[in-house]
Amino acid sequence: MSGQTGTAGTGVVGRRGAGRGRFVNLPNLLTFFRILAIPALVACFFVHGDWGRWTAMWIFIAAGVSDFLDGYLARAWEQQSAIGRMLDPIADKLIVAAALLMLAADGTIAGWSLWAGVIILCREILVSGLREFLGTLAVPVPVTTLAKWKTVIQMVAIGFLLAGSAGDKIWPFTTLFGLTLLWIAAVFTLYTGYDYLRAAFGHVMTDEE
Repeated sequence: MSGQTGTAGTGVVGRRGAGRGRFVNLPNLLTFFRILAIPALVACFFVHGDWGRWTAMWIFIAAGVSDFLDGYLARAWEQQSAIGRMLDPIADKLIVAAALLMLAADGTIAGWSLWAGVIILCREILVSGLREFLGTLAVPVPVTTLAKWKTVIQMVAIGFLLAGSAGDKIWPFTTLFGLTLLWIAAVFTLYTGYDYLRAAFGHVMTDEE
């Protein structure tokens, strides 16, 4: 009897330990870092002087690098987890949304360029909804090559825009270059968003039939 209890206890502790191992690992910590970086990035916009813009840019760059590393390390070290799969896209969308909103608030993104930001944000919400819907149908939604390029261009654009007026003092076209890339990302966003929407409607119509 005592032997069985001991074995069961060891099994429970083992499962709990394994659960903690999957939850607390470097890839997941990098994802948590991106979420914690959001208030720090926002706070930089309330700092007077160029160093606030430079700090915001480097925080965003660090978040982008961590996004690449957490996926790479999770696959390389076989540390993929449910919490990581859930939080990774959420962290990406939150920090992009926070950056775009703050850039719009301080006037870096203004006028017609606001439409580029709106298109990108709407697409992120749309794709999140489609992924959730298709997930209920057990339909995988692979990331296309064009969507990956969109993400890269979008991140580079936001990086330049975060440097903004501070960057213009070093290279006068910093903000203009960032806005140009933002529009390119918005065009890619429209196409890839339509692609995901078409795939979702295809499954809906098939299911209805």
